[in-house]
Amino acid sequence: MGDVLVGFHAAWEFDSDSVLIRFERGIRRPRLFQALGERRIPYEALRSVEVSAGRRGTVVLRAVPRQGADPLMEAANGQLREDADPYRLVLPADRETLASYYADELRAALGPAAGEPAERHLVAAPPPPLHFKAYDGKASFDGRSVVFRWFWTGASSAKWKSGDQTFAIGELAGVEWRSPEILNGYLRLLERDAPERPSGEADQDPTAVVFGLGYGPVHESLPFAASVLQAVRAAEPAPDGPERAPVRRAGSTGRDPADIADRIRHLGELHEAGLLTDVEFSTKKAELLAEL
Repeated sequence: MGDVLVGFHAAWEFDSDSVLIRFERGIRRPRLFQALGERRIPYEALRSVEVSAGRRGTVVLRAVPRQGADPLMEAANGQLREDADPYRLVLPADRETLASYYADELRAALGPAAGEPAERHLVAAPPPPLHFKAYDGKASFDGRSVVFRWFWTGASSAKWKSGDQTFAIGELAGVEWRSPEILNGYLRLLERDAPERPSGEADQDPTAVVFGLGYGPVHESLPFAASVLQAVRAAEPAPDGPERAPVRRAGSTGRDPADIADRIRHLGELHEAGLLTDVEFSTKKAELLAEL
């Protein structure tokens, strides 16, 4: 098509085999859009295209991804607010005819398998390295493994006693993300060789980090979850390939100086906020420095 359709929060640039969605930056834009920057969506990743009336004199052009085609939407699992849906383009109501035209063009470009689940991810997740602060620890992903480093001030005793956790991508079967905008949000890693899926509270589970006010926001934790999920899917053996050898979860065997510094900064923030006494701050700071 080669055209560009500009909406309130994004611009869609149509190519012969895909649409490039460029998200605008600004204080009134959803922070998830700002974090994503831009995304290229192959037409084969789409299931359908819709046009509907929006709010306050607007019209909405929305593409619907195929099940399993986009790791971001797979991880989100229907939990995103409507205004944070990256597949929605909001336009002035007087551009409804134009929106309908592009919807027809997109429908004509859909692949023959549009109505079926995708066998693999067709849309790229944000690339690693990625990291974010949860309420009870810091999560980081370098493309090969996920690391949870617990905060002394937020982690439960069960997590603190288990030690920092490292999970190789090959030992994971998937992720479970619950939006921090929902009560008890968390990111849980699902282990491939675990005897059963965890059912307890995430704050007691060393395979999960929990979210809180200002910790693990959608625009940080969801791209992280999507990136991990895409790496897990890419590492899965072919259905007729050799079985993956069992792998063991390894705890952290050493302390990264950068992580120690990060923890001390976190303690300092709590101290400045009056949540730690001078003695508590000094004692824990000394303990952390002793680990270097």
